[in-house]
Amino acid sequence: MDINWDKLNLDPQLLWADYILPWGTQIILALLVFIVGRILVGIVAGGVTKVMNKAKLDPILVSFLATILRSVMLLLVIVFSLSQLGLDTTSLVALLGAAGLAVGLALKDSLSHFASGVMLILFRPFKVGDFVEVDGVMGSVEQITIMSTRLKSPDNKVITVPNSNVFGNTMTNFSEPTRRVDMVFGIGYGSDLLKAKAILEEMVNNHELTLAEPAPKVAVSELADSSVNFIVRPWVNAADYWTVYWGMMEAVKLRFDAEGIEIPFPQVSVHMEKDD
Repeated sequence: MDINWDKLNLDPQLLWADYILPWGTQIILALLVFIVGRILVGIVAGGVTKVMNKAKLDPILVSFLATILRSVMLLLVIVFSLSQLGLDTTSLVALLGAAGLAVGLALKDSLSHFASGVMLILFRPFKVGDFVEVDGVMGSVEQITIMSTRLKSPDNKVITVPNSNVFGNTMTNFSEPTRRVDMVFGIGYGSDLLKAKAILEEMVNNHELTLAEPAPKVAVSELADSSVNFIVRPWVNAADYWTVYWGMMEAVKLRFDAEGIEIPFPQVSVHMEKDD
C-alpha cells in the first residue's frame, strides 16, 4: 500500500534524512558494538582462564573469577552499546552502583566468607588431606570451597567452618612429616632423680618409633609443689605421634612402678586440734 505523504504532511526526504538514517545508523552501530564486545569478552575471559589454569589455581576459584570477569565486562559492553543510541547511561551506572552497594551490605558476611575463601585458595596454608586446627576444631581437610572449609574429625564427624572464621583466626597445620612429642613426667622428691632421668633417656632412645635426629630431649623442667617434673621430647614421624604418646605414658608408669620411683599425686593433709 502506497503512503500518501501529502496527507501526513511529511516530506519523505526529510523523514529519511532526519529520522530513519540517523536512528538506523545508531542502532546498527550499537548492535555492532554489542556483537564485537561479546566476542572480545569471550576472548579475554578465555585467555584469563587459561592463564589461571596454567598458574594451577583451584578450578573452583578459576571458574568463579572467570564468571565474574565475564559478567562485569558484558555489563560494560551493554552500557557502551546503549550509549551509542544516544541514551544517557549516567543514571543507569548510578543505579547499578547503588544496587551493588545494597547487595554488598546485605551479603557482607557472605562476601567476607568469599574473600577469605579466595585467600585460602591462593595462599594455601593447608591442602586437602592435611590435619589442621582451625577456629577451635581439629580434623583432616576434606574440601575447601569458596564459602567454607569442611573437616573430618578424628571421631568421624564432618565439621563445616565458614572461611572467614578460618582465615581470620589462628591456623595450625599438623601435617609436617615429623612432629615433636611433648610429655611431662613427675617424680616424688624422695625418689632418685638421676635414676629416673636415666630410665627416661633409655626408654626414649630405645623406642622403635622415635627418631635419632633431631635428638630427643630429657631434662628437669620444674621443681613443683609436690613433684620434680621432667620434660621428655622425642621426635617421631607424624603418623606415629599418638602411638608414641599413649605408649610412653603407659610404659613409663609401669617402669617407674617396677623401679620403685614414686609418681606423686595431689594430697591434702588436715590437722585437727582438740579443745580442752
